[in-house]
Amino acid sequence: MNRSITLLAGTALACALALPLSAQEAEAPVIVVTGEGLDETPATPAYDKQIIDREQLVSVPSGRIEDALASVAGFQQFRRSDSRSANASAQGATLRALGGNATSRALVLLDGVPMSDPFFGYIPFSAIAPERLSQIRVTRGGGSGPFGTGALAGTIEMESAGIDQLDGIAGQALVNDRGETELSGSAGARLGSGFLVASGRWDRGKGFYTTPEADRVPLSARAAFDGWSAQIRGVAPVSDEIELQVRGLAYRDERTLRFKGADSSIEGQDASLRLVGRGEWEFDALAYLQARNFTNVVVSSTRFVPVLDQRNTPATGLGGKLELRPPVGDAHVLRVGMDFRRAEGELYETAISAFSGNVTARRNAGGTNTDLGLFVEDDWTLGRLVLTLGARLDRWTIRDGFYTERDASGGLLSTDSFADRAGWDASFRGGVLYRANDVVALRAAAYSGLRLPTLNELYRPFVVFPVVTQANAALENERLEGFEAGIELTPNPAVALSLTAFDNRVKNAVANVTIAENLRQRRNIDAIQSRGLEASVSATLGAFSLAASAVWTDAEAKGSGFAAALDGNRPSQTPRFTGGATLSWSPADDWLLSATVRHVGAQFEDDLESNVLPAVTTLDAFVQVPMTPDIALVLRGENLTDETIVTRNQRGSIDLGVPRTVWAGVKVGL
Repeated sequence: MNRSITLLAGTALACALALPLSAQEAEAPVIVVTGEGLDETPATPAYDKQIIDREQLVSVPSGRIEDALASVAGFQQFRRSDSRSANASAQGATLRALGGNATSRALVLLDGVPMSDPFFGYIPFSAIAPERLSQIRVTRGGGSGPFGTGALAGTIEMESAGIDQLDGIAGQALVNDRGETELSGSAGARLGSGFLVASGRWDRGKGFYTTPEADRVPLSARAAFDGWSAQIRGVAPVSDEIELQVRGLAYRDERTLRFKGADSSIEGQDASLRLVGRGEWEFDALAYLQARNFTNVVVSSTRFVPVLDQRNTPATGLGGKLELRPPVGDAHVLRVGMDFRRAEGELYETAISAFSGNVTARRNAGGTNTDLGLFVEDDWTLGRLVLTLGARLDRWTIRDGFYTERDASGGLLSTDSFADRAGWDASFRGGVLYRANDVVALRAAAYSGLRLPTLNELYRPFVVFPVVTQANAALENERLEGFEAGIELTPNPAVALSLTAFDNRVKNAVANVTIAENLRQRRNIDAIQSRGLEASVSATLGAFSLAASAVWTDAEAKGSGFAAALDGNRPSQTPRFTGGATLSWSPADDWLLSATVRHVGAQFEDDLESNVLPAVTTLDAFVQVPMTPDIALVLRGENLTDETIVTRNQRGSIDLGVPRTVWAGVKVGL
């Protein structure tokens, strides 16, 4: 499969690069391509949207994409750890305080391609380098609509940078006070009317101790990490109205958590082809193929020996999307189309006795999920008023599910083959935007959405010692219903303020439910309801700029029957308040000094609200000073006040987040 993806990407890229040469030979007029998707529709601002621009992306003090996303209040992963010190399978993306069980409730797209792992649903954050992107558009809420299933909490759309931003050779090299390194580089060239950009990044280090000093044992280990990613992207014109975009991405990331031998890894190879037409009939046609894998060794926290080897979790994702925008008049933008996604994977794991070291069981489980969606959406502009209404119909299947367990000699201990399931689900979204004048805009929206349980939730049990969490092949789909209303104020072009009130409800929410001491199971509870207020402000005054965002939420679980004990509880890993602000000073070209303050309120580790993760406030900083026209000095600081960040608390078994860390290096652009 990996070889097939590589061949597909290489063949498509060669075809793309041949196109501009053919155009040159025919002495056709020069055509400028953008490498972007279709433009936003007029009704996009009807939903709660926030943009992270390129300057913000390349000046993140940690250099990590998940910390760039954290500038949007309400964004959260399952845990507070970043992709250097977290188990990757816990790095789902969520918005709107809708809780989570490490699976993404927000849909994350890179150039239109869903980035969630086909088996687990986590996002491979370490494979997405901020310096490769031009911007990120975060839409909180908004439903599935034309984006696809999985957008319960919202949509995070990442766009790759084009040749205007990555022309020539660029790179940077940094080292921190622990001797860890970050190396990245890119090379971009214009080829006829198209362009080609290749980029790579390598991060490695011994890491920090996630275990508090008082709790360390001789086998406690630093959170070591070693990860690389490489991407190649070509864009070429097919005609004066159509362009072809080709992208290939490969990555591998290895980490160690808590104890020596507790090693995990992720790897992936992605390829995508995209045709974008900007003629009278606009269209966006996308196809992609993904191969992913995950490994993980669980070490006993009492005997400090391996007790579970999740040695192989191969998964494949494939799909595509076709969107058409027919010419229906200047007052309308009509979107019709379809999308498809297939996720297939299985796990292979070995259970090991903590006392004898002998194999006690070998397990194999997996299945296939598919979704075919049809959508239509119309934006209608009536002077200062914009109306939008859309509908979506999904045909989903959950099939080929199985679980097998054998003893060390291969004897069958248990086997299950789960019944196939399928169904149709309809969802809707609509909104209104009214620009009262040049200063005030009012908006309101209502929406619904769908998320299938992942293969991981359906079939894979896991252990975070001493707690065992069981899978559940009978899980039902999650359904979202929500509405919001907001106001946008732009008193002048340099100042923008936004305030949104929302009420979102996820029915049949999948949660890790405590069913006995140290035993949980994934189950559908009645609902998770989240109500709150989101606010953001951006302002520029000469060389100074401010970007701030905050959200207050009242989120609670709705449970009955087996989940009655959860009724009224706040969902696990969900703070009541988060907020942050970045103040920047750019006195001249290529100069930048910024400081970021971020606060995350207290949250609970578990569904029963018995283990607290205390509130934390951190201070980060970024400095870039040009030394020559092509070289700049870069200084970065993470958690400069050295706050204690508790990322996990299992009855007093605690993990910590990043301590004070200072980086220094150089940035080169030729």
